[in-house]
Amino acid sequence: MKKGLKTALIVIGILLVLGLLIASPYNNLVRLDEGVKNAWAQVENQLQRRMDLIPNLVKTVEGYANFERATLEAVINARAKATSTQINAGDMNPAQLQQYMEAQNGLTSALGRLMVVVEKYPELKANENFLRLQDELAGTENRIAVERKRYNDQVQTYNQSVRKFPVVLIAGMLGFGQKPYFEAPAEANAAPTVDFSGLNK
Repeated sequence: MKKGLKTALIVIGILLVLGLLIASPYNNLVRLDEGVKNAWAQVENQLQRRMDLIPNLVKTVEGYANFERATLEAVINARAKATSTQINAGDMNPAQLQQYMEAQNGLTSALGRLMVVVEKYPELKANENFLRLQDELAGTENRIAVERKRYNDQVQTYNQSVRKFPVVLIAGMLGFGQKPYFEAPAEANAAPTVDFSGLNK
């Protein structure tokens, strides 16, 4: 009986030590994982802010009867596609993130084309409502760039932690895999409304 009790106590002791050894890395991974999710939520907040501005921008531009309808429709369609493409920060993979960003980049491109076409309409460029929306859109694009960087910084910290020894031995078993980076193409980094002064000649 004493021998069985001694063995049981040893097993319990070993399990407690293992539990303590796993608890600290696990808690750290949970904290870092939540940091990545929060950073992604901030990216989405800014992207949503851009989505919310677009209907007002389109409505303002539509008021000009001769404005190119195809350009407006491209923006409307790109917004619809970007809105319909959703992603879950908790289980995103590189392919899902790539698809999501392609939809967002399509919208950025359509907005850029819209702003270039606006140069043909001096009275629209001088419209107070349009100028305000243009400024808000430019500010939003800048905030999107900042939040993308913060997200990537969080992903880097998380991924480094997941790959370090000895955490790498238990991370996969505990359900913690690497997170994808936000990798937008170079042309998507340019806000479409920053400076148009050189275009009107």
